[in-house]
Amino acid sequence: MSHPSALVADRVRSRLRAEGIDPSIDPEAAWRITHAEVRRHDDLALARGEALIDDEAACVREVMASLSGFGALQPLLDDPEIEEIWLNGTGHVHVAREGTAERTGLRLDDVAVRDLVERMLQSTGRRVDISQPFVDASLPDGSRLHVAIADVVRGSWAVNIRKFLPKYRSLDALAAQGMMPTDVAELLTTAMNDGRSVIVSGATHAGKTTMLGALLASCTGTQRIVTVEETFELAVEGPDLVSLQGRQASLEGTGEITLRRLVKEALRMRPDRLVVGEVRDAEALDLVLALNTGVPGACTVHANSATEAIEKLTILPLLAGRNIDRAFIAPALAASIDLVVHCVRDQAGRRHVQEIIAPTGDIDEGKVRTRSVYRARTRQSDDFGRERGDLRPIEAAS
Repeated sequence: MSHPSALVADRVRSRLRAEGIDPSIDPEAAWRITHAEVRRHDDLALARGEALIDDEAACVREVMASLSGFGALQPLLDDPEIEEIWLNGTGHVHVAREGTAERTGLRLDDVAVRDLVERMLQSTGRRVDISQPFVDASLPDGSRLHVAIADVVRGSWAVNIRKFLPKYRSLDALAAQGMMPTDVAELLTTAMNDGRSVIVSGATHAGKTTMLGALLASCTGTQRIVTVEETFELAVEGPDLVSLQGRQASLEGTGEITLRRLVKEALRMRPDRLVVGEVRDAEALDLVLALNTGVPGACTVHANSATEAIEKLTILPLLAGRNIDRAFIAPALAASIDLVVHCVRDQAGRRHVQEIIAPTGDIDEGKVRTRSVYRARTRQSDDFGRERGDLRPIEAAS
């Protein structure tokens, strides 16, 4: 923030405190005060022969962003083309557009970064300190915030903000963006509305959460959906939707709510579909058990291929305890999963569905047997650079 803007912001904060105005509740009153203080600053500067504020409207926006928004990052959060924002320990701000990273000219000092993090966490009920050096939280617009602080991070704090853009919230929109052919989008829409259980796999930044959100959007009108996440990320709306998120332990070490607990609670809510935002630990066991009760499900999992995703979901439940073995999990998994959709991001930053497989229901030497439903042919593309592939008709699950 420039020096004149900082002076105006200080005076505006003083007036807001004196008049008991919360800019997040009454932004119009905050705007009037800010506009008046900008004019007052210029009047005083003119009388003293000092430099005037060149662009009063821009100054008002900057001050308002520092009061009720997220300061210097607010324009980046408002930019509909930016999908992720991160700050390294050096204070440099980076963004990603269409999967491609770039470094901005913006740089924040340690005080500004800490002030931003404190403001972001203010409404979430979560904390970050020496005893809890990592935090995940959901911002008011649905973006996911992750913070890591010193001394876990060398130097300054590291901040990541993952945005979930509205233009990618339906399967048709993803197909239009080239993530998959339209016939694949139709197949997935049919599968979701027919009550199939679908797993979305891929590496980091491959578009798993975006894909899962689009899958859910295709069936919200016909199903009661209960979602379970560590931190709210799935921007799904529907007439019959319940979203649950975990809770970190208090300073006394009590009050933690885990994903395993949430999955069990979700089953008591009469779901037509149970959704786990990301499976990466022992909650995989609870998900497999839930799917075997006849409740369709969906989730994401980090994996390098669709086959590896099934293998990972066979192994993760073993973390729940010694009395769980692969001989029990593999058949249960084979009987409850219908499709695995694997997403990838290429070197140019483009995301697409690489393959879709379906378990056959059979087990071969402890591994779940699968058949291919769709696989992209990377050597062929249309005029828009979108990959084409082979689509095989989906059959009823065994």
